[in-house]
Amino acid sequence: KTMPDDLIDKLNTYRLDGRLSQSQLAKQLGVTFQTVNRWFNRHMKPGQIHEHHIKKLLNTASTIGVND
Repeated sequence: KTMPDDLIDKLNTYRLDGRLSQSQLAKQLGVTFQTVNRWFNRHMKPGQIHEHHIKKLLNTASTIGVND
């Protein structure tokens, strides 16, 4: 499945647009910096629960116009 990779790209764009560090992003998602770092380095894909929360975060961001 390529979905998680695409999702991670979107998450990274969200992070860069918001000028967030990986640590700050990790806090928003309730995970550790190491987890976010592994996603971005493609060492690990987000599990189902994390994927759900990433999508929720990105949907919220797009509705308030952070990424537009």
